[in-house]
Amino acid sequence: MAEATYTIRLDGLEVWMGLGIHEVELAGPQRVLVSVAMTCAYPAVPEDRIEAVVDYDPIREGVREIAAGGHVMLQEILCERIATLCLADPRVVAVTVRSVKPDIYPDAQIGCEVVRTRD
Repeated sequence: MAEATYTIRLDGLEVWMGLGIHEVELAGPQRVLVSVAMTCAYPAVPEDRIEAVVDYDPIREGVREIAAGGHVMLQEILCERIATLCLADPRVVAVTVRSVKPDIYPDAQIGCEVVRTRD
């Protein structure tokens, strides 16, 4: 059977973390929303068991650990760290990571998105 690809999504994970360069952002944690889309390739349609696929539970926990790991100045760096976490599983062939700071401006959300593929 041919290779099977799936997109595994973790959308809108809310974390509180130090993120940003402005004085108010340096003063304490803020709400950040993280979304991840991983393109996963399997040799065939997987069996109906979690061990056969990429489990999003460790990704969720890894994002929470990154958020708890200390202040990050730039959203680009946050997204890169999460992309690296996702690509640690060789079945992940591409990942899109988006971070959003929804509370900085009263009329807009600000964010960053990176797309990384396995070389």
